[in-house]
Amino acid sequence: MELNWSTFILEIINFLVLVWILKRFLYRPILLILEKRRSEIENSLTEASNQHAEAVALENQYKERLDTWEHEKLQLRENLIQELQKEKTQKLENIKTDIESEREKASVIEKRRETETLRQFQLKAHEQGTRFVTKLLHAVANKELESSLFDLLIKSFDDMTEEKQQSLRNAFKTSADSITVTSAYTLTDTQHQQLKQKISTLLKQPVKINYLQEEKLLAGLRVVIGAWVLRVNLQDELNGFIELIHEY
Repeated sequence: MELNWSTFILEIINFLVLVWILKRFLYRPILLILEKRRSEIENSLTEASNQHAEAVALENQYKERLDTWEHEKLQLRENLIQELQKEKTQKLENIKTDIESEREKASVIEKRRETETLRQFQLKAHEQGTRFVTKLLHAVANKELESSLFDLLIKSFDDMTEEKQQSLRNAFKTSADSITVTSAYTLTDTQHQQLKQKISTLLKQPVKINYLQEEKLLAGLRVVIGAWVLRVNLQDELNGFIELIHEY
């Protein structure tokens, strides 16, 4: 077989033309399309990567927020438990205080009741004692007892301090020279003289005495010099005893 160079050269030219045509009208558009596709894929991958990164960031943020919420929930729960425990403790303390206060009030009321009951018993006993003493004094009151009380009156003048004597003189000066002696029984002339002499000596001047008789004194005397009063009689002593009971 003989090689035909002209045919060979034409085939080469045809091949080159075909290659040029393919490169220009087929391969380059395909490359451009592939490049565009690759660029689109890279952009998609980049976007997907960014979206993935954002998703991961959002996931981490969500997890952190969940952790924060969980921590806050636990903290709020702990605070609520503490507040409830504190309120419970406070209420228990208030209840305990109220119970103690009521107990103290009840104790005070009971003590008052006991004190009042005891006072009533004592008052009743004193009243019974007063009635007994009154009957006893009425039974023993007589002229002889008054004579003894008269001697006690004279002795009380002798035992009077200088300060009391001066007080007696001042009372006499402001009383328009008024002196009254009241007795349960009629005094003797000797007793009149003795009492007048004793009072004159104390007042350091002559005196005039107005004598009265009052049976309710039972026995003894009452000497009134102005605002000054000396009581040495059973009735006044008994009245003082009764007033003491009422004050008690």
